[in-house]
Amino acid sequence: MSDTPIEYEDLPIQGCEKPPNLPPQPTRLVKNIIIATICLGYFMVILDTTVVNVALPDITRQLGATTTGLQWIVDGYALVFASFLLTAGALGDRLGSKQVFLGGLVIFTVASALCGIAPNLWMLQSVRVVQGVGAALLVPAALALLNHSFADARERARVIGIWGGIAGIAGGAGPVVGGFLINALSWRSVFFLNVPLGMLGFLLTLRFVPLAPRFSWRGLDLAAQGTGIVTLGLLAFIFIQGGSWGWTSLPILSAGVVCVLAAGLFLFIERRTAHPMLPLKLFSSSTFSVATAAGLLLSFGFYGELFFISLFFQQVQGYSPFVTGLVLLPQMGVAVFASAFAGRVTGHLGPRVPMVIGLLLGGIGFLAMVFVGASTSYVLLCAMLMAIGFGTSFTMPAMTTAVIDSAPKANSGIAAAVLNASRQVGSVLGVALLGAFVSQRASFVSGMHTALGIAGGAFLLACVLTFVFVQRRTPPARE
Repeated sequence: MSDTPIEYEDLPIQGCEKPPNLPPQPTRLVKNIIIATICLGYFMVILDTTVVNVALPDITRQLGATTTGLQWIVDGYALVFASFLLTAGALGDRLGSKQVFLGGLVIFTVASALCGIAPNLWMLQSVRVVQGVGAALLVPAALALLNHSFADARERARVIGIWGGIAGIAGGAGPVVGGFLINALSWRSVFFLNVPLGMLGFLLTLRFVPLAPRFSWRGLDLAAQGTGIVTLGLLAFIFIQGGSWGWTSLPILSAGVVCVLAAGLFLFIERRTAHPMLPLKLFSSSTFSVATAAGLLLSFGFYGELFFISLFFQQVQGYSPFVTGLVLLPQMGVAVFASAFAGRVTGHLGPRVPMVIGLLLGGIGFLAMVFVGASTSYVLLCAMLMAIGFGTSFTMPAMTTAVIDSAPKANSGIAAAVLNASRQVGSVLGVALLGAFVSQRASFVSGMHTALGIAGGAFLLACVLTFVFVQRRTPPARE
């Protein structure tokens, strides 16, 4: 693989439609409003993830959910999020990132309201799927808007650092705000919280966020989209149900065979089509490929841990949802500083250094938690959680910069979608596989130890790959 800028000889530049009346040089105030508005959508997506984890025990009691049912509440959202990200990226490039971002806000906000009124587990799981569609539309469109709004590479790295910091604020606020709302009202209120935020984001986007270029040649590649959804859906099904049904049972083995066939068909379609949903030439860049793989491994470990650590504090330690939110706050809150700092470091040193440091620190934190028990001092546990939170948040802005800068600008939407799809796939597999260790062991703590060891290994593997293959500085992408 090579890290030279990717060239597309048949790129139909005439298909790029410049948006009308785009201000060439927005003022600093307008830039700040643009950043805040775009990040608000991402804030909602991350807030909803951490809020739901704190609410899981209450949902279990009120709706009668099993651990597998809880996994589907988390993974149904993440699975659809991952499955539609590539199509959402192509839609943003073709129809305009602002238009797709607005559509995502509407879908996510309406679905959040429906989650709040869900009368049973089945409806909650179903509407969480709709939320995943809204999230898939929001995230790549938001990153593409940031990419087009900030042309200077150093400024863009700083803005992506802010983007990661907003995620840290949302992650830190989620458990605390969610725990407070659950204690004061009910678990349903954590979904209603998204409604005013979504309405505010919609109005601010209409007023302040400029239009981005549209690339009318971009196809939607529905055949590849269908095979991609089948592949990811069956993969999640195998890992979630395999523990309870048996890994060698006929349904699980059959799903594995179909999953492999669907994945092969996806690659075949993408190699043969003129305008693929996922341009495979993107992966000729080692930086792009490894940063994408690191995103999967990072989310596998972090979101798997986030799923069972909330259960550990409430089921093993006996904490209330609100206290659980408080004890998780150091892990999530440190992301605010780590992400902003990572943006500055990336702007000066390139993405490899912060990625290596962050992944190494997070991996050490996971492996140290293997020795945690029911009587472990919270001071020690807090230090380990902070190491994981800092390492994860310090890595993500640099990882995003590496992916965006190593792809042509005409593919910025799809490049952002690929990274976020890899992260969501990692999240799905992390919750499914690591959650299975927790649910199937006689002792919750021993299963958690196994899951933590695997998560730490995933971080360290990503660290080694990054050190070997990611360039110190990504080359400027072709316009």
